[in-house]
Amino acid sequence: MPMPMNDPSATANPPATAPPATDDVLVARGVFRFQTVHGQQVPIVRDIGLALRPREFAAVMGPSGSGKSTLLHLLAGLDRPSAGEILVGGEAIHLGDEELRAAVRRRRLGFIFQFFHLLPDLTVEENVTLPLRIAGQNPKRHRERIQSLLTLLGVQALADRLPMALSGGEMQRVSIARALATEPPLLLCDEPTGNLSSKAGEEVIALLRSVRDRLGTAILLVTHNPRDAAAADRVLFLHDGALREHAELKGGPFDVADVVRRLQELGI
Repeated sequence: MPMPMNDPSATANPPATAPPATDDVLVARGVFRFQTVHGQQVPIVRDIGLALRPREFAAVMGPSGSGKSTLLHLLAGLDRPSAGEILVGGEAIHLGDEELRAAVRRRRLGFIFQFFHLLPDLTVEENVTLPLRIAGQNPKRHRERIQSLLTLLGVQALADRLPMALSGGEMQRVSIARALATEPPLLLCDEPTGNLSSKAGEEVIALLRSVRDRLGTAILLVTHNPRDAAAADRVLFLHDGALREHAELKGGPFDVADVVRRLQELGI
């Protein structure tokens, strides 16, 4: 049952028993995120329930301000829900402190941001292998796989360049490679084409489909762009912090017109 919006104590309570096992790479159940506005607890994300299967490419579509980024940050453990459960690879990322959530992120998922967050003093290859070093692994032991990853994303010839020498599309390709360096089963993408030209954005979305097809990585993309959402296998629609029931599109990729038509039907 949803929590009262005027309850300032709306915080997550750990379940008495462990959550049931699941084969899904991502599960959210009854997820809320409240924010205090003028003394009232206002839901930014409301009663979210979703599941992502291995190798699935799903998109969450919604306008700016609908709660997409907040939802993705909750799913990644970058923020904690006020209520509900979030399982990443069967691990409860909504419980525990930041150290525990960071450990789950390192093992289970990669994250792509709208802004690239590459370290300016590191080369492309050094940026890509940074998650390996953070995880205590020697990048030299993964050199062949990293080279294959750079080739898949079309940046192998840029390995020795610094980020300042790259275009926006190239920087986003590098950030995707970095997110995949530790071979996570799940990739979360927050408006990954929002800072790119139309052509570069199309190329990045095509590369995400190649990542899913070639590497088997499950992908959850949040976007306000119908073109990006149309590339997914499944499109869910978020409005005012809630997923619209019985509105999702299945069986993609889709024509962009299909996504636009559904948005119009939903009045989003």
